[in-house]
Amino acid sequence: MKRSRSVGASSPLNGIGKQDGDSRRKRKLAEISQALNVTPVDVAVLRRMAISEGGLLTDEIRCKVWPRLLNVPTDILPEKPEEVERENNKDYNQVLLDVQRSLRRFPPGMPDEQREGLQEELIDIILRVLGRNTQLHYYQGYHDIVVTFLLVLGERLATALVEKLSTHHLRDFMDPTMDNTKHILNYLMPIIERVNPEVHDFMQQAEVGTIFALSWLITWFGHVLSDFRHVVRLYDFFLACHPLMPIYFAAVIVQYREDEVLDCECDMASVHHLLSQIPQDLPYETLISRAGDLFVQFPPSELAREAAQQYSQQMAASTFKDFDLTPEHQRPNTVLRRRRREKQALKGAAAGAMVATAQPTAARRFVRLAVMGLTVALGAAALTLVNTALEWAPKLDLHLFP
Repeated sequence: MKRSRSVGASSPLNGIGKQDGDSRRKRKLAEISQALNVTPVDVAVLRRMAISEGGLLTDEIRCKVWPRLLNVPTDILPEKPEEVERENNKDYNQVLLDVQRSLRRFPPGMPDEQREGLQEELIDIILRVLGRNTQLHYYQGYHDIVVTFLLVLGERLATALVEKLSTHHLRDFMDPTMDNTKHILNYLMPIIERVNPEVHDFMQQAEVGTIFALSWLITWFGHVLSDFRHVVRLYDFFLACHPLMPIYFAAVIVQYREDEVLDCECDMASVHHLLSQIPQDLPYETLISRAGDLFVQFPPSELAREAAQQYSQQMAASTFKDFDLTPEHQRPNTVLRRRRREKQALKGAAAGAMVATAQPTAARRFVRLAVMGLTVALGAAALTLVNTALEWAPKLDLHLFP
């Protein structure tokens, strides 16, 4: 079965003029080509290209670069993947159900015969990887990741890359229990607290938890984004970075929706409903840049203790809700909104004072932005991401790098 070419299409370089965009695109294509043609292949440059604005641009390039990012040698792969035994396979029925429900993950207008053939290949890839690695356990959502690789790479390459990914980046999701997955989710709130304490406090008061981000994490956003171009752009980014980068991206989505969150009723049901409905028109390049900056500012090693503490608190009596005996003006949503109004009033009152100190304030802001690396192309942040992508391993039993 031939795969659909250019399923992910070309990634635009957003926010710049057409002529300038074409010029930057040509330069990027030349850099990628040069990095692929040197001996040994310059993987550091390829990582930087995958992270920077526009990502890897086309599916044709992804076929060449994704294997390099995962260190999968393509020249020794068998010409045809081995046959899969479906009968008496313990995972087959669940995989079949999930794949049958995955119609929207295929390009609109694809002929039924072609789609059905790809669905059969999707089943085979999943069962083949699980059969070779009996320590891995299938989870619902895994097929959303596998289908992305299938549509971009075809069955042969997708099988090899999915197997590598499953034993590395996705390893914790494929344990017999969800304990490690829950632990990884626990990194989300410490990141949000550092970026936006007000949103963090609001979410804590609402007791919304992090389950709204579960499908984001375990499918690398493949299940919740409808435009395949955005999915593969994120996969470029995640494949070039640390395995916990999807959590940082989840944090910047919450931060981006700050006003919506703070205007929401401060209760679990309302906040969960809002956050679980992810917008489709996100400014992806900006959010990718911010996620990279956050990783540089707050690396996983800095957050590990808080994430572990959150996990222990979730298992303790600290989750008990106090009786609601407070008057209306002391309810969490009322208090937090009052704080927000007071904060805005203080900002307005301080506007005049800011004029007198504009020059030093602007200088401090410039230094801060330079340190954070808040540029569309990521700059120093991209280099840090590349250099740290495989350095960190948690002290806890996370199996990120078995």
